[in-house]
Amino acid sequence: MAELLRTQPLARDAMAYVLAGGRGSRLKELTDRRAKPAVHFGGKTRIIDFALSNAINSGIRRIGVATQYKAHSLIRHLQRGWNFMRPERNESFDILPASQRVSETQWYEGTADAVFQNTDIIESYGPEFMVILAGDHIYKMDYELMLRQHVDQNADVTVGCLEVPRMEATGFGVMHVDEADRIIAFIEKPADPPAIPGKPEFALASMGIYVFRTKFLMDLLRKDAADPDSSRDFGKDIIPYIVEHGKAVAHRFATSCVRSSMEAQPYWRDVGTIDAYWEANVDLTDVTPELDIYDRDWPIWTYAELKPPAKFVHDEDGRRGMAVSSVISGDCIVSGASLKRSLIFTGARINSYSHLEEVVMLPDCMVGRNARLTRCVIDSGVHIPEGLIVGENPKLDAKRFRVSEKGVVLITQDMIARLG
Repeated sequence: MAELLRTQPLARDAMAYVLAGGRGSRLKELTDRRAKPAVHFGGKTRIIDFALSNAINSGIRRIGVATQYKAHSLIRHLQRGWNFMRPERNESFDILPASQRVSETQWYEGTADAVFQNTDIIESYGPEFMVILAGDHIYKMDYELMLRQHVDQNADVTVGCLEVPRMEATGFGVMHVDEADRIIAFIEKPADPPAIPGKPEFALASMGIYVFRTKFLMDLLRKDAADPDSSRDFGKDIIPYIVEHGKAVAHRFATSCVRSSMEAQPYWRDVGTIDAYWEANVDLTDVTPELDIYDRDWPIWTYAELKPPAKFVHDEDGRRGMAVSSVISGDCIVSGASLKRSLIFTGARINSYSHLEEVVMLPDCMVGRNARLTRCVIDSGVHIPEGLIVGENPKLDAKRFRVSEKGVVLITQDMIARLG
């Protein structure tokens, strides 16, 4: 009865726990020096900023981030951009590297273990609910609505799910649900995904978002940690166990996704491949992109660098500093070069007579004169030599750089250095 009378937001009694330890190996050299959640996205943010901003915007004021793989740039970003939480307002922000708190020989062995090893920290705050999040997806979502469903349906776990075309769900964990969206089976990467009741062409794919009551989760994690046969993973162990022995419920993303008036469809992207990463960034240059990063009602927080404005110089035929259908960040100087449908992060220097089309350029790059770059992702700090042509000769590109399945070229400074 107390739950039925509850009026204050459930998010006030929740802790968001972001799993940000993954490498993201499908991003190839982009994650050689940084974890996937730390990869830049959208001109000034990092991938992890979306999950964290969702938590803040939803009203959650206790946040933990578990890090592991090559975490320095991620931790530095979190320290710089997310240090505004105040303990005196019952707020907290904890960065939780794998620090062998449980065993002197044990790093995080799986997603569930990454929570279990910090049980003492979590319990010291006393949150009533835990919202477990993946730190490597691009989306806007109000977790309060998912928390409310969890309480209303008295679930043991509520799993965030996407509706996807059935045969595109083969790479996901898929929820087999009944008519009430109770999960009756959880199948990891099925060859023949079960359909949604009443929607035979669609399946429910896990977003890697879970809501639990904290006490229930901690008891379950302790039991799992004592099982020598467990892989310590939410998707492989924890969720299937609850499906079999408790009440697991699916929460459909469409009911809690946040959309501005400019966004026609629910937006969620796993930018875990070079092609997906390039496409999601370039899409932001559209007149009305599918993701509205200008939505003031649901801002994406990040580390706001103090940078001078972008600058365009020279106005001669063939040497005109200009950008069309592009996103240009602060501290960029486009000097007599032309850009089309490109997204350029901070600190770029793009010199005369160069042309860039459908290029995603990470921070602090320099492009020499007379370069022509097409359909590229350029890692941070790369110096493109004068006259370099990329994106016009696939065989030559493949010899010098990383070329994706769809022909997007990834360029790093090490690759440039090997050109001699």
